[in-house]
Amino acid sequence: MTPFNSQELRKGFASFATGVTVITCLDADQQAHGITISSFNTVSLEPPLILWSLKKHSNLMPNFEVGHKQLIHVLERSQEAMAMHFATVKENQFTSIPHKIAASGLTQIEGCCAYFECETVSVHTGGDHNIIVAKVLNLKHAPTSHPLIFAHSKFMGLDSSL
Repeated sequence: MTPFNSQELRKGFASFATGVTVITCLDADQQAHGITISSFNTVSLEPPLILWSLKKHSNLMPNFEVGHKQLIHVLERSQEAMAMHFATVKENQFTSIPHKIAASGLTQIEGCCAYFECETVSVHTGGDHNIIVAKVLNLKHAPTSHPLIFAHSKFMGLDSSL
């Protein structure tokens, strides 16, 4: 192994394929926000825990502190444009996005592979990001759907012929 710089590290990380999620939340004024995240991972079945990470200085971080709820959407293969839409924070994010308000009050984007309604149970510092551990409170999934995948800095789907 040889020494590396941040660009080489980024390229190395890109070799690891991840699913693509959009996480929605409500701010203190009950305004909905969403952000694309590819750092989603399962942690535990008992209790049901997941984790994901967000830049430490993100304006959205206060909405994901301990006790706050979020709705994690696992994007479907056809939702690449959705991933790009939520990759940057903007005003009125849901104006042109098919969605509904879930029973929890969180914004739910339509047509996703899976939904995990969660509540943050802990936040850990990890370099320039915060690692958010959340308990799954509710879930819904479409077992025959095909998830959107991100690898080598591009979106793709799974080849089920392997």
